[in-house]
Amino acid sequence: MRDRLIVALDTDDGEDIDWLSGTLVEVVRWVKIGFQAFSTLGTEGFPWLNARGHKVFLDLKFHDIPNTVARDVNTMTKHGANMINVHASGGLEMMQAARDSADDAAYEENIPRPILLGVTLLTSIDETGFQQNFGSERQLTKQVVYLAQLAQEAGLDGVVASPLEIETIRKACGDNFLIVTPGIRPKWAESNDQRRITTPAEAIRRGADYIVVGRPIIEAEDPLEAAGMILDEMREG
Repeated sequence: MRDRLIVALDTDDGEDIDWLSGTLVEVVRWVKIGFQAFSTLGTEGFPWLNARGHKVFLDLKFHDIPNTVARDVNTMTKHGANMINVHASGGLEMMQAARDSADDAAYEENIPRPILLGVTLLTSIDETGFQQNFGSERQLTKQVVYLAQLAQEAGLDGVVASPLEIETIRKACGDNFLIVTPGIRPKWAESNDQRRITTPAEAIRRGADYIVVGRPIIEAEDPLEAAGMILDEMREG
């Protein structure tokens, strides 16, 4: 399970990142770097974290014209990101450009291509918010599945989606399509601003390949203990 838990290092405090990554490497392989951490670490953070024993999920959710996204993904691949996401709502052409660019960069550098994911709908959005803000004729779950199928058609490895949509995505996209799920809250944690959530055990039981957990670990009094408790819950699934 240590290979399936991704800890979100959502802070711009370099000392905190240093301490958390050094402490958690005992039990966690993957860490997620979002805008906050990236603003502090930059691309130098990838080899630094790799050297510590971590793999890095770069969570910048690229969303722009195909040429711009392709350039960004190419750069991050060459610098050593192990997993990269883009917004699936950027469209088929944008995601295909990202995939082709990652392939080219990995070939040029003779390194493994990063896992590429399409972000479906943020877990802070529920059905009511989706209908009020997006004006879609589809229900939320159908929109998530549509975006997942689009990402698969573009050649991406999987998607980022709420654990509540795992089964429907799996049915539509098959067992070899990766599903990474944020919106995970252990039994003992507050939901905060997350809406479409489950526990770690439930996410694994539903079929998540990876789960992403941030605040319940990094804001815990003992992050190592908190991570261990979440891993125990995952094993229950």
